[in-house]
Amino acid sequence: MKVTLPYLNTTFPLEFPDENLLAIAEPNAFNASGSTEEILAEAFAYTTGEGKGTGQSLDAFLSGCEKLLILVNDATRPTPTETILKSLLPAIKAAGIDWKNCTILVAAGAHRKPSEEEYRQILGIYYNSLRNSCIAHDARNDAEMLDLGSTRNGTPILLNKRLFEADRIIVTGSVEPHYFAGFTGGRKAFLPGIAAYRTIQENHKQALSPAARSLALEGNPVHEDMMDVLPLIKAPVFSIMTVLDKDQGVAAATAGDLIGSFLGAVDVAKKIFSVSVPAKADIVVSVAKFPMDIDLYQSQKAIDNGAAALKDGGTLILVSSCRDGIGDEAYANLLSSASSPADALAKIREGYKLGYHKAAKMAAVSERAVISAVSELSEERLKSMFIHKEKTPQAALDEAFRRARAGGVAVPRITILPDGCVTVPDPS
Repeated sequence: MKVTLPYLNTTFPLEFPDENLLAIAEPNAFNASGSTEEILAEAFAYTTGEGKGTGQSLDAFLSGCEKLLILVNDATRPTPTETILKSLLPAIKAAGIDWKNCTILVAAGAHRKPSEEEYRQILGIYYNSLRNSCIAHDARNDAEMLDLGSTRNGTPILLNKRLFEADRIIVTGSVEPHYFAGFTGGRKAFLPGIAAYRTIQENHKQALSPAARSLALEGNPVHEDMMDVLPLIKAPVFSIMTVLDKDQGVAAATAGDLIGSFLGAVDVAKKIFSVSVPAKADIVVSVAKFPMDIDLYQSQKAIDNGAAALKDGGTLILVSSCRDGIGDEAYANLLSSASSPADALAKIREGYKLGYHKAAKMAAVSERAVISAVSELSEERLKSMFIHKEKTPQAALDEAFRRARAGGVAVPRITILPDGCVTVPDPS
């Protein structure tokens, strides 16, 4: 068996006997209804209303608008923002809205502000014409926030005040599985997208709950917090959600009511990203593809999904450049301060900081399995987080074979996740 794995601007070969392969688990094929432009046009023509009923058209939504706010994802998400803008801008022009009264707000949550290269990635061909209208949310700037109370779980709700200065709001995004919010997209544009740091911290603390997991919405406290924000938004909201296929092309799009379009996209996302595998494997190779390979904070999703397909005592091999480093420092520092994964989990129970949910998920995997990584991160840095560095996927696999056979497994079985950040394996 020969497999090619993407890494930065190149690929790594991986070779092993056919008898060792258990599964190659990647997003399921999905028959798109047409080109990306046709899919978006169809979504705009058949908008969803509340509860997925017939919704207001984009033209009707924009009628009478004087001040427009557009929320877009940052560069850590594969959302085709440029393509969405290509379909959206003509409608804005036709509505007679003066562009000087339009703001594109990057819903960066607690992430850092985009670099200029990343602004180019987000805006694409519209970089030169729209860059001056595009700004990034800064979760740490309390002067930019309005206090709106708290959620049913006690999470304080502080949101960017620009949300309440616009008379129309357009939300764009992509919907795929999320390891503790259930799914990305929809309500996540507001929380964590344009929420204050302490709001995000308290919301993400809910990720420690066992109910906060991939594909789960009902009973998920993280999702509940996000939903509690929506009734507080006074201006009308028009949502444009995309679902990508395994090649990151647009498979489907929904538009209209925020909840209706989100749930419609969730239905498609489940069909694409929830993937059956025959059983749990002795070895799982999980790849964080661009743009999720930006750092370990984002690539951790590939660890979490890969762990769902891994036997206790097995080896999980993460393939991710982590080209921008580790991301947020808090989770890495927590892990580095612990003597063991169990000690890390104990420290998290003593006091939570934003990012510790990431450490908790990683420590939980390290408690029951070995994690190896092919990455640009240093051996010392990875070791401090209970991860073994390997030079190539083949070297990592050879070592995993050795461990498995030393443990009495005659024929170690392998599952490969070529797009581990969004593929949710379901061992039957």
